[in-house]
Amino acid sequence: MAIFCYFANAAGARAALAVWLVGSAAWRMCESTELNASTMCDAGSLTRPPMLLQQRTVLRQLDASPPSTRKRIEVHGRQVLAFGKPVHLKGVAWNPVPKGGTHPDDLDFAGFVDRDVALMEKAGLNAVRTYEPILDTEVLDKLWAHGIWVINSVYNFGGLPPESVIPNVNRVKHHPAILMWTIGNEWNYNGLYKGMGFRDSADRLQEVARIIKQHDTEHPLGCIYGELHDLHEVDLLIPEIDVWGVNSYRGVSFGELFDAYASLTTKPLFLGEYGSDAYNAKIGSEDQESQALATVALTVEIAQHSSVTGGVCVGGFIFELCDEWWKDHGGSTLMHDVGGIAPGGGPFPDQTFNEEWWGLADIDGTPRIALEALATVGIPGVADV
Repeated sequence: MAIFCYFANAAGARAALAVWLVGSAAWRMCESTELNASTMCDAGSLTRPPMLLQQRTVLRQLDASPPSTRKRIEVHGRQVLAFGKPVHLKGVAWNPVPKGGTHPDDLDFAGFVDRDVALMEKAGLNAVRTYEPILDTEVLDKLWAHGIWVINSVYNFGGLPPESVIPNVNRVKHHPAILMWTIGNEWNYNGLYKGMGFRDSADRLQEVARIIKQHDTEHPLGCIYGELHDLHEVDLLIPEIDVWGVNSYRGVSFGELFDAYASLTTKPLFLGEYGSDAYNAKIGSEDQESQALATVALTVEIAQHSSVTGGVCVGGFIFELCDEWWKDHGGSTLMHDVGGIAPGGGPFPDQTFNEEWWGLADIDGTPRIALEALATVGIPGVADV
C-alpha cells in the first residue's frame, strides 16, 4: 500500500515544504508494505503528485464488517481502536464563529458545516475536536458522511453543575461520528474558565467523568491539559480519564514531549492543540509560509510517534480550521485585529500568540498555504484507497 514518507526531523520537513512552496508538481513518496514507512523510504524514490489519504472507504468497509463482541470504540494500551482497528487522528480544532460574533453565543456548527467540511476534506483531515458540544445530528451526519470523527467537548466551564453533561451525552451518544468525549480545556491554566483552584478543578472533572461513564460506557473519555507539568499527579487525581489530550506550543518541534509523556502515564496521548498562527509579529504582517512550515513539521512529528506504529500518540488537532475575530478583546469583532501575547515561548516563528490568525483558512473560508501543505501529510496505517 502507498504511504507517505515521514521526515526524520523538522529540517527535513522544512526542506520538503520549500520544494512544495516553489511550485513543485510532485512530492517524494515511497511504496512500502510496512506501516512504519519512515524506516523504509528511499530518498531517491520516484515522485508523483500527493494524494489525500482519506478514511471514508476504510470506515465504510469496517462498518460493514460482521458484528463483534468487542466495543465499537475502545482503548487498548496506547491505542484507540475503532471496529478493532487502531485509529490515528489527523484532526483540527473546529469553532465556527462568524464576523461580529462571539463565543459561545454565536457558535454556528450548522451554518458552517457545509463550507467547512469541504475544507477538512481538502486538508485530508479525519477528525474534529470542539469546545462546545455538537448536539445537532444533521451536523454529525454531514461530518460522518465525509469520514470525520468527532471528539465532542461536553464540559469546559466550571460554572455549570456536573450533571449538565447528562442530556448532552445522552442526546448524541448513539451517533456513529462520536469517537470520544472530552472535558476541560487546558484547565490547569484557566481553572475551568472560572478561576477554580487546581485541586478543586481536578475534583470537579473527576465528578463529571464519573457521571459521564454512568450514562455511556461505549466511548472513551479524554481530558485536555496544558503541557505536561504535574500530569502524573493529575492522572492519579482523575482516574476515570482514558486518554489525555495535551495542548502544546513549542515552536517548530515538540522536542522531548512524547518521551516525557510516556514516563508520566500509560494512557494514550493526543495533541489537543498545536500549530502556528499566520501573523508574524517580527515583521508586522501575515506570514503564510512560516505557518505552513510549522504545520507540516509538527504534523509529521505527531505521525512519527503514532500509536498505530508503536508510539504513544493517537494523533493531534491543529489549531484551528478558520480564523475567529472575537478573540482579541482589545479589538473589534468586526475587524481582523493583530493583538497578541508573547509569554516567552510559543508558536513559530515569533513566539507570539496572535489570537485572530490561527486559521488554516481565513474567516471567509479562503484556504491559506498551510491547509494545502497539511494535505501532503499522510495518516499512519491508512492505505491509499
